[in-house]
Amino acid sequence: MRALIVEDEFLSRKVLRSFLMSLFEIDIVVNGKEAVDAFKLAHSEGNPYSLILMDIMMPEVDGIEALEQIRTLERDEKLSPRVKVVMTSALDDPKTVIKSFHEGEASGYIVKPVDKDKLFVELEKLGLLKE
Repeated sequence: MRALIVEDEFLSRKVLRSFLMSLFEIDIVVNGKEAVDAFKLAHSEGNPYSLILMDIMMPEVDGIEALEQIRTLERDEKLSPRVKVVMTSALDDPKTVIKSFHEGEASGYIVKPVDKDKLFVELEKLGLLKE
């Protein structure tokens, strides 16, 4: 399986990579624009992502906008199955959570700092952990 980490903060990228490296082939980008580009490239290569961990607050294109673009591409191009996208944010703000799920169609949401146990609970819920 393949995962994309979308995070503008170096330490967060490093921590998330260490949590996932035994489970996924990992790519890392630093903003939402790069995330959309990586998503398109992965599909064109025939090796799409199973998981995207996406920070919400990033430069250029934020995580919610990038997620909306990815969901639009999935609908327009009839891509299936849809990628599981877990939003990560330092904001434990109900409005942001609701916007992520309802407007962006996020698969999950984790408040930073991301802890390995919380992440693995989300992955289990999404069917991405093999027993």
